[in-house]
Amino acid sequence: MPELPEVEALARFLRERAVGHAIASVRLASISALKTFDPPVQALEGAVVDGVARHGKFVDLDAGGVHLVFHLARAGWLRWYEEVPATPVKPGKSPLALRLRFDDGAGFDLTEAGTKKSLAVYVVRDPAEVPGIARLGPDPTAPGFSLDDFAAVLAGRRTQVKGVLRDQSVFAGIGNAYSDEILHAARMSPYALAAKLSPEQVETLYRAMRETLAEAVETASGRPPAELKDAKRRGMQVHGRTGEACPVCGDTVRQVIFADSTFQYCPTCQTGGKPLADRVLSRLVK
Repeated sequence: MPELPEVEALARFLRERAVGHAIASVRLASISALKTFDPPVQALEGAVVDGVARHGKFVDLDAGGVHLVFHLARAGWLRWYEEVPATPVKPGKSPLALRLRFDDGAGFDLTEAGTKKSLAVYVVRDPAEVPGIARLGPDPTAPGFSLDDFAAVLAGRRTQVKGVLRDQSVFAGIGNAYSDEILHAARMSPYALAAKLSPEQVETLYRAMRETLAEAVETASGRPPAELKDAKRRGMQVHGRTGEACPVCGDTVRQVIFADSTFQYCPTCQTGGKPLADRVLSRLVK
């Protein structure tokens, strides 16, 4: 799933390539991907792109006051073309969800692999009309988001810090992968309760969050969309590296499996050398 750094890179890429160009055509291949009906998709055609913004994990193209907003979900992606294929877009079982072409012939496809289709497209007059944007928490990379702001968000939350970091209504843009990386950088257990963190731990977590995301954004920025997934994988210290050696201490990276996701951590760096309980595997053993 693309998260804040990759989505920021996509927004910057589109800002550079699309602003100032008119949208020549928009074609839907997956009707279910479109979550709005007014304005119609055709309202985008002929409009010039004035700007591109990111809201959490949402990309927002402003075309003359009509906004094309999309969320790539778990298996979605953006494929850029310098010359959009001339083949007709046909609804069906292909990965293609939407194809957009600009007046210079360039453009992009929104695609989604797999059978569980969660990619979402919205055409709205105000991004705040998108429910997922309306409920977003603060952007953890915003220049004005201070340590005090961070501490205030965590205060009183008697939930595991891993879940707090991933909650889009708490922090906009952090997902499973970067929450793993942030907690590893902070040398903190994913099961630690947010409300019980000491002031020193809160500051450590804040610094780890800001630095991890800033480094990832810097790594991703300037890359074409086709390179972003591999760049993300290469930059991971523990996420997706179960069974490999931790690059900090050399211990074996372990994972915990949930019903629909997993997370990775280093026991030596984060949990005092103790493996965390894996409830799914424990049930299987029983």
